[in-house]
Amino acid sequence: MFYRTQRDLAVALNQLVDSYWQGEIKEQQLISGVKNIYENNGDKLIKNKQFTTVVQQQCGKRRLAVVDRILAVK
Repeated sequence: MFYRTQRDLAVALNQLVDSYWQGEIKEQQLISGVKNIYENNGDKLIKNKQFTTVVQQQCGKRRLAVVDRILAVK
């Protein structure tokens, strides 16, 4: 759950959200997974109360909207 780069972090978030959308994991697993990623990699995910540029580019608006609602960043 510790990622070296922002790009690695974005790939993990993409896989998590996509798995939820495809019905492979339940909502509670998605929520706990996103929170776990944020707790261990918060500095790579959010800066100045916004998602980092690399994460925005790699994940896209729809996925980040889901992550944002889970974390209640704003």
